[in-house]
Amino acid sequence: MKYAFVFPGQGSQFVGMGKELAENFASARDVFNEVNDALSQDLFKIMIEGPDAELTMTANTQPALMAFSLAVVRVLEKDFGIVLKDKAAYVAGHSLGEYSAACAAGVFSLSDTAKLLRLRGEAMQSAVPFGVGGMAAVLGLSFQDVGALVEACSNGKDVCVAANDNSDGQVVLSGSMAAIDRAVEIAPEFGARKCVKLAVSAPFHSPFMAPAADVMARAFMEVAAQNAQIPLVANVLAEPITDHKEIIKHLIEQVTGTVRWRETMLFFKENNVTDLIELGAGKVLSGIAKRSNKEMNAVSVGSIAEIEDLANNL
Repeated sequence: MKYAFVFPGQGSQFVGMGKELAENFASARDVFNEVNDALSQDLFKIMIEGPDAELTMTANTQPALMAFSLAVVRVLEKDFGIVLKDKAAYVAGHSLGEYSAACAAGVFSLSDTAKLLRLRGEAMQSAVPFGVGGMAAVLGLSFQDVGALVEACSNGKDVCVAANDNSDGQVVLSGSMAAIDRAVEIAPEFGARKCVKLAVSAPFHSPFMAPAADVMARAFMEVAAQNAQIPLVANVLAEPITDHKEIIKHLIEQVTGTVRWRETMLFFKENNVTDLIELGAGKVLSGIAKRSNKEMNAVSVGSIAEIEDLANNL
């Protein structure tokens, strides 16, 4: 058996996440309290009570999803004796989930990870005025084939790029709202089954995020970092790295760069990963893994029952 542990990105959040763990495990409560202290905010109250509009604010969503994922990690390690570095061949995370993966692999402290994600959320939100940019999911086109659509929609200032290469036939575009609207309109002419605008507040993983990348570059200069105890498969590389300087370099690039998740799944397949375990909220990444590789066992782990099942099977 060869395990990869992966961490979800934005869109997987839900009101109530972490409540069950906090009620049953001191190790989970410690995580949520440490994140609250780091941010000088009762983020956990927003996680369990909402309102949804407040939880889905990017500056809250990013540290909240990380906190839930790391609470699952802590419960596994402290309450069930499952130490990630002893079990995992690789870790990876989708977009903000890469920070969760880095924290789980010992690169950053929990407090620093929370602060970095709060800053990342704020910087990404403020990089572009609200309504100027957006994102859309293109279904039914490969990453290679979507290039012609991107080119047809880009004109001067109005540009879009392939932001997330999630899986065969699922690519997310990001860019100016005019270019995204055009993509939705003409995508069927390029062979797409569907092109749907996403409910996001900014054009993430596009050149429009350059100001946010600059903010993160400055922030990382103030953060203590260690080499990863588990190889981290970076979004912008789809290859494993452990050197903390390389990890930081690619986290900065990731703000404007493409999330190469399809290639990450291919890397796992080519390197004989048998089990993909998604830690935290939702089932997005385990779902992609099941569709990408029918031979891989993929599970999502966020509830007590799921943690117990995983601990019994590892």
